[in-house]
Amino acid sequence: MTLSLYVDTDRWRAHQRALLAEFPGLVPVAKGYGYGFGNRRLAQEAALLGTGCLAVGTAAEAAEVLREREQPHGFPGEVLVLTPYRVGEEAAELPGEGVLRTVASVEALRALSQAPEPTRVVVECMTSMRRHGVAPAELAHLAEAAAGGSGSVIEGFALHLPLDRPDGSDSAAEVSDWVQAIETAQLPAEHIYLSHLGSGGIAWLNVRHPASTFHSRIGTRLWLGELEALQAGATVLDVTAVARGERYGYRQHKAPSAGHLLVVSGGTAHGVGLEAPRYVRGLLPRAKAIARAGLATLNRTLSPYQWNGRQLWYAEPPHMQVSIVFLPGGGKPPAIGDELAVTVRHTTTRFDRVTDR
Repeated sequence: MTLSLYVDTDRWRAHQRALLAEFPGLVPVAKGYGYGFGNRRLAQEAALLGTGCLAVGTAAEAAEVLREREQPHGFPGEVLVLTPYRVGEEAAELPGEGVLRTVASVEALRALSQAPEPTRVVVECMTSMRRHGVAPAELAHLAEAAAGGSGSVIEGFALHLPLDRPDGSDSAAEVSDWVQAIETAQLPAEHIYLSHLGSGGIAWLNVRHPASTFHSRIGTRLWLGELEALQAGATVLDVTAVARGERYGYRQHKAPSAGHLLVVSGGTAHGVGLEAPRYVRGLLPRAKAIARAGLATLNRTLSPYQWNGRQLWYAEPPHMQVSIVFLPGGGKPPAIGDELAVTVRHTTTRFDRVTDR
């Protein structure tokens, strides 16, 4: 009973190396489900890339990476924790050496500075994302906050930028304004960590601010930017013929036609059938969303599973570890043990196994 991810490893790694060449200061990101691969595997891939720094989501994820450091293929470099430290949070068992903590407020920096040992920090700036970070006016207070207690060492600054800019503003110009503000506050601007800025913008920044090194934190594009190198498959666990009108399942729906019920691996525990909200723009995408919603009210929902190039409908909502899909009559059904192709969102999917090819 397996939901599998098959990786064309040579092609996948070639994409990673090409991206590293495009973004020389690249910092790989491994967090959450590990983009379908698991964070341990991504840390190993980052070690092969030789980037020197790996970004993770939380302090707990950093601890996992650090525990693997002495193992074969463990990541030997620095680990950057992306989630900002929150005042009063339970302290994580992290060594001061080789770890960078993110802070998003003067208060958090002051609190970390009271730790028994000096803490190396990256300061998050409040960009047009409006998520979290210090405001330009607060930069002047950072040096004082870092000096208390055992002290904190400000290693750099981080800017998380919007993906879209409908107002026509320029991402690189926003970064440039922040670098100038940091330098004016007489703070170290040697290392600037960026999210969602293209290589063209970084090239412009390198010319404008030659004293700064710009590190692109990249996850989705690095690990999932060559989707043709990745293929997901779901094992067929059972095949049952049904006649038109015959009832089946938890809710005893009627089969819309003669066909087969296929029980396949992959359910809500894997992330299959779960959807995150999407931002819809334009008439055609809105029309498609309305059509999908209309079909759902009739208990008609397309599944991510395919057989012989045909996308199949869910027979009923996914179970925890399996899904049941309906294959209309007229074609040869798969046999138990065969695999169906399945299209999933890798950032929300837990595969049972990842296999290199």
